[in-house]
Amino acid sequence: MVNLGLRRVEDSVAAKHPALQQYAACQSHAFMKGIGTFLAGSGAAFAVQKLVNKKLPYSLQWSLLVAGAAGSLASYAVTRAETRKCADFWIYLETGKSPQELAVAGRVSQAAENLPSPENRETAAPLVRRNKYGDVVE
Repeated sequence: MVNLGLRRVEDSVAAKHPALQQYAACQSHAFMKGIGTFLAGSGAAFAVQKLVNKKLPYSLQWSLLVAGAAGSLASYAVTRAETRKCADFWIYLETGKSPQELAVAGRVSQAAENLPSPENRETAAPLVRRNKYGDVVE
């Protein structure tokens, strides 16, 4: 068993995915960044509301509610972006290629699969052209 943060991972899984430790560290960093963003965002929103409160008075509970909601939204955005970076990093560590390279390679191989073979050209249906929205173009 291999320790991965607070959890233990079986040796076979760790051997199959040698980059698991780096991915777990990246995810941990992303979540800590999200927590920091929540605290900083909530604090900043609360401070701004205290400044605005002199011109537009409202109760403390509303200030806390709005500050918490603003911090949550900021935290969600940052955590989502950082998690996406970690997922891309994981794909790179596992395959040696970036997700963009894999997407391009997938499109090329998919396009090659859709081409009719020379012996089936007579019986194959004509290729249909589509625009960027997926509509058939004649």
